[in-house]
Amino acid sequence: MGDVIEIRDEGHVRTIVLNRPEKKNALSNELGWGVLDAVKKATVEDNVWVIALTGSGDSFCAGLDLSSDDKTTPYTPQQQQLDDLSWVGQFLLTLRKGCDKPVVGGINGVAVGAGLGLAMSTDVRLISRSARLMAGYTRIGGSPDGGLTITLPQLIGYEQAMRFMMENRTVRGEEAVALGMAGEVVDDEAFDERLREYCQELCQWSPISFRLLKRGMVRAVESTDMESQLRYEVANLRTAFRSDDAKEARKAFFEKRAPVFKGR
Repeated sequence: MGDVIEIRDEGHVRTIVLNRPEKKNALSNELGWGVLDAVKKATVEDNVWVIALTGSGDSFCAGLDLSSDDKTTPYTPQQQQLDDLSWVGQFLLTLRKGCDKPVVGGINGVAVGAGLGLAMSTDVRLISRSARLMAGYTRIGGSPDGGLTITLPQLIGYEQAMRFMMENRTVRGEEAVALGMAGEVVDDEAFDERLREYCQELCQWSPISFRLLKRGMVRAVESTDMESQLRYEVANLRTAFRSDDAKEARKAFFEKRAPVFKGR
């Protein structure tokens, strides 16, 4: 699955690049499973503190490649028979529940359908000014997948999510930030450098702190028991404070210097 995914490592940042520029990074089976595999591998590598996900060329991901007859699968025939999620149903599970590291979405161009679902499954998003976000399901008589029925109402509210999908709207960079679909709009020519810079900025903090932060946030989104969630937060705080990084942070604070984190 290596050809359709490009991996770039810089410091503690791993950038996963969808690499089918001739297809606007449309999702074949190979690419869909490849994204999941790349995220899972980054999740278990201690030297990776932040994961960036972006597209090659001028697109993030143009959705499902309807022209592809690719049968790639990591599953055995029996697993395939029992699988009711495929790769598209696992984007949100893998990027949020399965990965407790920050995943930064670099929406460098068009994101449609399942490609939009992949983008919205990331934890925070930077978007280029000319990027276009579309659901596209009404146009083909389909219904949302890729976790969009969960992520869009969370991000922009129920009515805006309904309008966006029912009206088959196209949202560009600045409007995406205004709605809450992304946190920062960046000029096209500066996008790659800003994505790199932002991810490096995150690496000044302890990866242990970030992982516990994400675990708590993801759990809270699913939780209906406030007391249980508050107990979970306190338990995470205790775990964080016992880490070497937390001890280093406190030591550096009193010594009035920048901390040097080791991820332990």
